[in-house]
Amino acid sequence: MMQYSKKYDLAVIGSGPGGYVAAIKASQKGLKVALIESGLLGGSCLNVGCIPTKALLSNAAVLQKIKKASEFGIETGPVTFDFSKMKKRKDGVIEKIRKSLEGLILSNGIEILRGKAEFLDPRIIKISGQENLVIHAEKTIIASGSIPLDIPAFACDHKKIFNSSSLLELEKLPSSIAIIGGGYIGCEFASLYAELGVKVTILEALGSIVSLQGKSVSDALTRAFIKKGITIKTGVMVEGIVPKDNQVVIKLKGQEEMTADIALVSVGRKVVSAELGLEKAGVLVSERGSIPVNEYMETNVPGIYAIGDVTGKVMLAHVASHQGLVAAARITGENAKMHYNAVPAVIFTSPEIACVGMTEEEAESKGYPVSIGKFPFQALGKSIASGDVEGYAQIISNKKTGQILGAEIVGYDASALIAELALAISNELTVDCVIDTIHAHPTTAEAWLEAALLANDTPIHMPPKMKKSV
Repeated sequence: MMQYSKKYDLAVIGSGPGGYVAAIKASQKGLKVALIESGLLGGSCLNVGCIPTKALLSNAAVLQKIKKASEFGIETGPVTFDFSKMKKRKDGVIEKIRKSLEGLILSNGIEILRGKAEFLDPRIIKISGQENLVIHAEKTIIASGSIPLDIPAFACDHKKIFNSSSLLELEKLPSSIAIIGGGYIGCEFASLYAELGVKVTILEALGSIVSLQGKSVSDALTRAFIKKGITIKTGVMVEGIVPKDNQVVIKLKGQEEMTADIALVSVGRKVVSAELGLEKAGVLVSERGSIPVNEYMETNVPGIYAIGDVTGKVMLAHVASHQGLVAAARITGENAKMHYNAVPAVIFTSPEIACVGMTEEEAESKGYPVSIGKFPFQALGKSIASGDVEGYAQIISNKKTGQILGAEIVGYDASALIAELALAISNELTVDCVIDTIHAHPTTAEAWLEAALLANDTPIHMPPKMKKSV
């Protein structure tokens, strides 16, 4: 029998938003839990993802407000900023949250094992690094996450060619940046750097930016970006990036090459599973390295679960957290399973974007009779009063039953406003449910009420649709 030094009811590999949540849930149910982490607590989201980018974007949002101060009768004089101090604030935010997270984990009686995890068999895990030991775990949750995808044709040197992680360590602003990839990561950085006065060019291989969010959202963000001076080139293929004379030369297939001070490669992420010894545990993986799981987050090996980005399902922090709750619930005997019909997705650009459920195109492709209610913020009292009139709220519903199929919002505070429609879709509510709910006035949340009324062909604060004469 293989020797081990410690025994646990549950081992969780990875302390990101999926792993630590699962560990806390299981510990609260009375299990003895080990949380294994080879890097910094909090995973990619806290250290090189969600939190640092939002901290920098918050800096930019304050700057944007100050620039508009004169519109509110406030005179500020010349406005300047120190990017190195912005970066320092970002680092401070991460450190503060990381320390708080460690305290939270320890307060739940969870043992943190710092090192790299490797299965020796389905129940035995070797840990090497800061701590070196072999443990026995009755159950294991794999939450090893993902890292930025590197393209061999233009590999990141992290000096002139960056990925989304290394770009966060930049101390000095460039005068220009080329962003390869017009997905949500690329667009968030584009929004940030444009607000700070950097010349931004987005190079996207597909026909539009943020294409997964549907045509309406893509068109709205494209218009907003062009207004901010961002150059968007779609349908272009980058063949190579070469550092030259303190700049980078970007070679485009069938087009003239372009130059920029630096380049950001943001073309996706790849899962981290290659060095976990999964073959020794008998865990199946896909060709891309993701771990297939069922609705209970179970792998093909009894007692071994997987959550978060490594599953290749929906690579969002809040999905990982929910998957962690489901996995821990199953392990502790509760009846829980995952559903993905109401996953909100947020893009923290300026303007913000948030979506949940189906896009209009998806609903139509599935054969639903679609009704659209789209209400512009420029017609909303609170938005006019606060000067945040850019964007709209849109509800996609089943024209026959009234059931809400999807929703999208472009504009100020979209990240918070989407929660109402996520709850509605999760509970299979109809537009009448939104209409029958009293919304406080004046608030931006009233946009959902107005969108629901439009979807129901009963608008109040918009002119009625003209009926065709017979």
